[in-house]
Order: sequence, then C-alpha cells, then structure tokens
Amino acid sequence: MQKKDARRIALVTGGAMGIGAAISKKLAVDGFTVLVADINQIAAQEMAASICTEHCDAYPIAMDIGNPVSIRQVFEEVERRFGRCDVIVNNAGIAKTEPFIDFGLDNWVNTMNINVTGTMLCGQHAARLMLKNKWGRIVNISSISGIRAGSGRTAYGTSKAAVIGLTRQMAVELAEHGITVNSVAPGPIDTPMTQALHSEKTRHSYANSVPMKRYGTTDEIAAAVSFLASDLSSYITGHVIPVDGGFCAAGILEI
Repeated sequence: MQKKDARRIALVTGGAMGIGAAISKKLAVDGFTVLVADINQIAAQEMAASICTEHCDAYPIAMDIGNPVSIRQVFEEVERRFGRCDVIVNNAGIAKTEPFIDFGLDNWVNTMNINVTGTMLCGQHAARLMLKNKWGRIVNISSISGIRAGSGRTAYGTSKAAVIGLTRQMAVELAEHGITVNSVAPGPIDTPMTQALHSEKTRHSYANSVPMKRYGTTDEIAAAVSFLASDLSSYITGHVIPVDGGFCAAGILEI
C-alpha cells in the first residue's frame, strides 16, 4: 500500500480498456500515479500491471460508476491510501443505439445514470479532495454525439450533451478553487465499443463526413486529455475540445 506523499494522483474511470486505457498509459508517462478504475476488476489489474512494467506508477480499483455507493467507497479509499486526488478523467460510459420511436425506457434510464449521474458524482467527490491543495483538473469525456445529433443516439447523444452542460456548470463553480473542468469530445475512434456498435453503413457515413477521412486513435484522445490535465492548461476551463478529424466543423465537403 502506497504511503501518502506529494506525487499527483490521477484517477481514470473506465481506465482499463479502449480510450480509457490509452489515457491511463499517457498520464502515467506524464508522471502521475494513475488509479485505473474500472467495473472489470481483472482488466484493471492487468492494465495497472502493464503500466508498472514501463517503470510508471499505477494501481487498479474496482469501481461501478452506475452505483453511488461504489463511487463513494472508491473515493474514501483514495483519500485513505493516497490522501489526495489531483486529476479525474470521467471516461466510463455506455452506448446502445435504437430508433427513437422504439427507444426503451430502461436503456434511457441506465444510460443517463451512468453517463451523466456517474460523471457528476465522480466529479463532486474528486473536487472535494482537490480543495485541499487548491489545484485540480477534471476532464469529462463527452462525444461529438453531444454536439451533433445522430440516428439511434436518443440516450447516448442526449447524455453526452448533458455532460457538456455539466462541464460548464462545474467549471464556473470550481474556478475559484484552482480547479479547471473541461471536456474532450471524441469523434469516431477505433475502439472495441465502436467496432461492435458501428455498422458498415455507420462507417461509410463517417468516411463521407470526416474531412480527414479516417477514424481517430485512442492515443489522439489521450494526447488531448494529457494537455488538459497539465499545468499548461491553467487558464482553460469550461470548454469542449472535439477530437474528431474536423467532423463538427464540416458542412459540404465536395464541390
């Protein structure tokens, strides 16, 4: 068990796979002690062990952001073991696409609970620990689906739009405490989730809509998070950075 010291602590929710894994690795390389928080405890253990083989510091934490009790217990453990939380990346989330007319209530409620309420509670608990040192970075992973609507994304898109609004609200209220709050909005990124979720029609649609004509990588998302988690971003708060190959900026692409 690590003793309390002055080393900065970064907690990444959903940090064991996909975008979260790339963020965990990047922040560890940046010099943070990374807490890999994931509902999949085995995956979290494997990711933390992999990071440690690169002579960086990481610890696994079992966490269910859909459960307020689990969230509270994790932050109690973080305070007890490390005495601080300097960065939180609210990355964990779920997505399930269905046509609006047939969209199930269970899907709606579950998506909002995890993507929005879980993000709010994690940010709240983390901010309380950040107050001690008057320094903190909260990075919420939203989505281009929270900026531009897309078919089948009734719950997912709405939840990510809510995360963007929540980011601004948190930024305004926490600014006086030296805590910045920003959001990274990934475009189409090659991850296990998009490989399962995106049909050939979806991939073709993105290929025609993204000026860069490709899916992004998890490392490109991690790079943006790394900047927002650093001292270099000290005067940036309440903003959303789309990492999307130009998707949100684009209109007609051919003349």
